[in-house]
This record gives sequence, structure tokens and C-alpha cells, in this order.
Amino acid sequence: MEASPRVLGKASKIISLALPKGTEHFCEICQKTAHLQCTKCRVTFYCDAEHQQADWVGIHERICQMLVTIRSPTVLSLQQAGYIQSQLVKAELIEMCRLVAQSKLSEGKHQEALPAAQFCLRCSKDVHGPRSVQMVPAYLLLAEANMGMGNLAWAAELLSQAEWAALKSSDHAVHQRLHRCLGRLHTVTGNLEAALFNFANDIYFASEEYGLDSTVTRGGYFLMANVYAKLGGLPIVRSLYSAVAQTWHCHLTKLLDTHVQNVQSPDTELEPYDEAQRVEVDEMLRTMLEFEQNDSRKDSAEIALVAHCLAMLWFLAGDSLKALGFGNTALQASQLIPNHDLTEPIQGLLQLLHTAR
Repeated sequence: MEASPRVLGKASKIISLALPKGTEHFCEICQKTAHLQCTKCRVTFYCDAEHQQADWVGIHERICQMLVTIRSPTVLSLQQAGYIQSQLVKAELIEMCRLVAQSKLSEGKHQEALPAAQFCLRCSKDVHGPRSVQMVPAYLLLAEANMGMGNLAWAAELLSQAEWAALKSSDHAVHQRLHRCLGRLHTVTGNLEAALFNFANDIYFASEEYGLDSTVTRGGYFLMANVYAKLGGLPIVRSLYSAVAQTWHCHLTKLLDTHVQNVQSPDTELEPYDEAQRVEVDEMLRTMLEFEQNDSRKDSAEIALVAHCLAMLWFLAGDSLKALGFGNTALQASQLIPNHDLTEPIQGLLQLLHTAR
């Protein structure tokens, strides 16, 4: 017997006779006429059970009761103090939805990211106004979710709106994120020259904001390398991948050193590591490792470097099995080069892994 699908959240039919004359509600997901409402907050509506479930999984479970505050008009909410409180709640909701959507996008869960990204955009319009530069992050989140779902025309429209809003901003970080998203869209649609142009701008604005050797800037290098791989420019790909690997190796080595100090001295705090970022970095490093391993040149030094990055990444994440696998790969590659400078650090990491088991 097949198990029944688990119902997430609860919804009930809207009783039209109980509503004031002329009142109409619309679906939280698609904005079509609603026939169901959330039984917990009773201020959120859906066209059908499928969209109710999608919203519950995507974001509604986390913000259900917070919506009552901003969607239930009271005498207090109509006063100045109530309006200010409502705006503060909306600002909190924007940040919460942004983080949830970004986390799901980093994990490749574009469908699940959609409700959080949509609500982030609507709430941002309420707080900042539709043409404000503060709208750009919300436009980018929703565009990225739609790109992942194959809705490229809608993604392009959202990015066009983001470009208009960004014209008013001199914030390098805003322009960096916009050009990265544009570069990804052009990569997907096959306009590779436009993709390279936008990734070059991504790198420029990232280096201005974070520095040339930052992990954010190197993310642009990685995306640009992937475009050159499609164009057959393998020497450029190798050069860009190498720069990315060097930066991440330096960054992860510092994190590992901090971790070791934390074990030896409980008063030392370990720098927090974002889980969504870890998924993204893992995918990037695996792509580079596979490239090196499949390359006819088989650069053992690069294989050792990237595999060591992955071993440190998963050691810090607490996954000793993955860390051990990548650590052994790194050691084997480094031992092919006499007196390689990574052999000792790799052996030290493997020793840490064996001690921890």
C-alpha cells in the first residue's frame, strides 16, 4: 500500500457569505482568485491546495503568525505608532525571506525558493517603494529562482527592473550582484559574449567592494572560467580556476587554523560558516577538481590544492568521511611531486581526522 502524502499546514475553504460585500482574495503564489485560506493565520489565501503546500514549505510556516500583525487592520495599526510597528515587522520579514530564499537557491531548490522570493519582493515594495534601489536584492532573488525553473523570459524582465533600480545606486555590492545574475542569465541563454561582459563587471565591482583576492571576487572568476570552457579557451579556464583555488585554499586554511586554536583554547571563537555557502563552494570546488582530473595534462599540484580545499571544507563541516576521501586524493596527488609544500599540511589534516574518529 502506498503511503498517503503528508499534509503540511492546513487550509479551509473561504466562506464568501462571511466576507464583506465586494471583498475578493487572491492566491499568495499566483495572484489568481483564491478559494482556500490558511487556518492558522486566516490572512493568507490560495487558489488551490497545491499552492498552499508550496507556500507552506517555501516560507509560510516560518512567518505565518507574523503576517497577522501586518494584514489585520486594527484601530492601533491605523495610528502612527501602529504604522511604524507594521513597517518594522515588514522589514524583519524581508530579511527573513531573503535569507530563506538565498539558502534554498544555494542548495538548488529553486521551486521552494520561489514563495520566499515572491514575498520578499512584495514586502520590499510596501516598505521601500517599487522604484527604490532597495528593491534590487528582491528582484535578483526572484530572477534567480525563475532562472532555475526555466522561466527565462520572466527572469529577464525581473533583471531589467533591477537594472533600472540600480541606476540610482553607487553601491558596488549592488552592481556586483546584478552583473553576476545577468551573467548567469546570458550563460543559460547562450549569449556568451554578453555573459563574459557581465562577469567582467561582476569582478570589477566585487574587487572594489571586497578586494581582488576575496572569495566573492573569485566567484566571478569561476563563472567566467565556465563560459570560456564553453568557448574552448582551456588555457584561460586553467588560469582562472587556479586563482579561485588559491584564494579558497588560503581562506579555508585560516578557518582550519582558527578551528584548531578553538579546540586548544575554548576562549577562541570559531568563525561561523554559512551552510548555504558551503553547498555552493562544494559544487564549485568539485567542478574544478573534475576538470583537473579529466584534463589530459593532469596537473597534480592543482589536484592536490583543490582536493585539500574540499577536505578542509568538509572537515570544518563535521563530515569526516567526505573530508577523509578528499584528503586521501590530495595526498596521493601531492606525493607525485617531490617535496611538495602541501604534503605536510595534508598529512596534518588527515592526522586530525584520524584523531577525531
